[in-house]
Amino acid sequence: MASNLQFVQFVADILYSAGEITYRKMFGEYGVYCDGKIFALICDNQLFVKITDIGKTLAPDLKMASPYDGAKPYFLIENIEDKEFLVPFVEATCRELPEPKPKKNKNKK
Repeated sequence: MASNLQFVQFVADILYSAGEITYRKMFGEYGVYCDGKIFALICDNQLFVKITDIGKTLAPDLKMASPYDGAKPYFLIENIEDKEFLVPFVEATCRELPEPKPKKNKNKK
């Protein structure tokens, strides 16, 4: 079952104060970005956040699950409406993630 756009927008609205939240459709589901860094996936209307060391420290009891068959585990965020937890958690996660690699210019020789 693919995620619906209303759910994706709902998640983005909740996280707006964590940074510039954007999303992109990927293989029928969605990648979620904060300030240009992909930090989460939305699959089957569920939010999966990349696992980081700071995330493990901040929320050691968070459930981990794979967003799709064959994927590595992510944190599964079940209480999306808990902004007091989720926004700082996403901010800390994104600070720990590497900067996105610059895109290659296909026209460059």
